[in-house]
Amino acid sequence: MQKENYLGVDVTPYNYEEIITDLRERMKAGQQSTIIAVNPEKVMAAEKNEELRQLINSATYQIADGVGILLASKMKGGKISSRVTGVDMMDRLIRFAAEENHKVFLYGAKEEVVTAAKQKLEEKYPRLVISGYENGYEKDQDKIVKNINASEAELLFVAMGSPKQELWIRENMGKLNVKVFQGVGGSFDVFSGKVQRAPLLFRKLGIEWLYRLLKEPKRFKRQLALPKFLARILTAK
Repeated sequence: MQKENYLGVDVTPYNYEEIITDLRERMKAGQQSTIIAVNPEKVMAAEKNEELRQLINSATYQIADGVGILLASKMKGGKISSRVTGVDMMDRLIRFAAEENHKVFLYGAKEEVVTAAKQKLEEKYPRLVISGYENGYEKDQDKIVKNINASEAELLFVAMGSPKQELWIRENMGKLNVKVFQGVGGSFDVFSGKVQRAPLLFRKLGIEWLYRLLKEPKRFKRQLALPKFLARILTAK
């Protein structure tokens, strides 16, 4: 695939279905794949942090989780036509796993959150097999790796926050038989019902950031990354 690059950070131009199609073939070939969400804030941080930039660019798919990435692509004549959010990518992968009989493992978050997320996902997708889970407070890494392999899971969702979750995946993927890895941040909170997403209209318009800002005004400084990012895109050679 021909990736787009913004301030040194790669972004995959595929939509949800194109990623699923590509993943299906990679799984059949026995290849491992990693998914990382990319937004303007993360790109700006990666511009100053070589390790973070390498971590992002080493992923199989860098999904455009942020309206700023979509705008940057349009400004530069790119091919990214829609956002691919981390939480919706997880939901689409869960549906894929349920429909095509792939086992899933959930790792991260508090015990009550991950168990509630497991229950809600199983209710939503009756054919889904979540063959194992572990909260994010277990310290024995060898035990976690052993349990994931024993579960025979092919898809692993890690909820630790970024970049901690991606660093964990990079460190452990060689020990695991998993085929698809995604760091999902706070997605378990959403699936468990603990955190409510922005209303559908905000999500369709790509302005979830505005809804979160209205709910949490203290996020204002973080949201300044968007205009700074677009300014950098305009002036970048």
